[in-house]
Amino acid sequence: MKDLIKRLTEEYGPSGSEGKIAEIIKEEISPFVDEVKLDKMGSLIAVKKGPGARAMLAAHMDEIGLIVTHIDKNGFLRFDIVGGVASFRLTGLRITFGNGQVGVIGVEKVDDVARAWIDKMFIDIGSISKEDTESKVLVGDFAAFRQDFVDLGSRAIAKALDDRIGCAVLVETAKRLKTSPNEIYFVFTVQEEVGLRGATTSAYVVEPDIGIAVDVTRTGDTPEAPTMEVALGKGPAIKVRDSGIIANPKVRQLLVQIAKDAGIPYQMEILEGGATDASSIERSRGGVPSGVVSIPTRYLHTPSEMVDLTDVEGSVNLLTATLEKDLRAEGF
Repeated sequence: MKDLIKRLTEEYGPSGSEGKIAEIIKEEISPFVDEVKLDKMGSLIAVKKGPGARAMLAAHMDEIGLIVTHIDKNGFLRFDIVGGVASFRLTGLRITFGNGQVGVIGVEKVDDVARAWIDKMFIDIGSISKEDTESKVLVGDFAAFRQDFVDLGSRAIAKALDDRIGCAVLVETAKRLKTSPNEIYFVFTVQEEVGLRGATTSAYVVEPDIGIAVDVTRTGDTPEAPTMEVALGKGPAIKVRDSGIIANPKVRQLLVQIAKDAGIPYQMEILEGGATDASSIERSRGGVPSGVVSIPTRYLHTPSEMVDLTDVEGSVNLLTATLEKDLRAEGF
């Protein structure tokens, strides 16, 4: 899966600009499903047809980013954040725009750079004037972090593992799933980072009987990290609760039982902040029993997120085993 993870994470795709990610996923998944389509918001829906329960698996394509709000007379760009970007992490980082233009983030003279907010920062694309800048970048253009994928053997570092790693897991699950009694919708959603928007509309398109989001979660295994059970290398995490959902007990118990039966190491996740597409799926129509398979990830919402590939593999195995079950017979 490393080549696919590399392609997905290195590609540009902040919220609202997920088109290039959708193209990669469509190319990869099309041979293994019966139909691929886009909904009106741009989420990619790949369908593996079957006679049974409708299962919706969702992973979001978008990443956090920036948007240009002003260009000054010297060609420096002011910006705002798109999604959960922490300002203290930005100074000196390279960013890229949709047209390939690269820039670096600078900061005005301040007493404490670590406390500087966005209004003290700017993007420098090496221009000599406002006119020069406007020939390359305009107000309203979006930017993403510029960072390469690094293979550490059993672990990997990249930008946008939130949630391109979930996208890779769904693609790989579709490839490995030979037969299923269920009708499966692999949904790659847009604009999750700015309010779980794509999953909201996609759930109405799919009308699922069960929903499972595949997303990242933070860990408690680094020095002086906030207390949390989840750690890298101990298996996929099955969500119990976050700020957006109390996972449906029937879905949670099914995932736990399948992991036990298949001998897949797993962890239980209680996340104090944050939410996933499962929150939107759960609340669509008259309600959809929903849960989450989470991939433990260090350094979330930075350009250098880290995952353990054994957890990624475990997530694929857990989802594949789940979809091989007759979900209608399980009460969905």
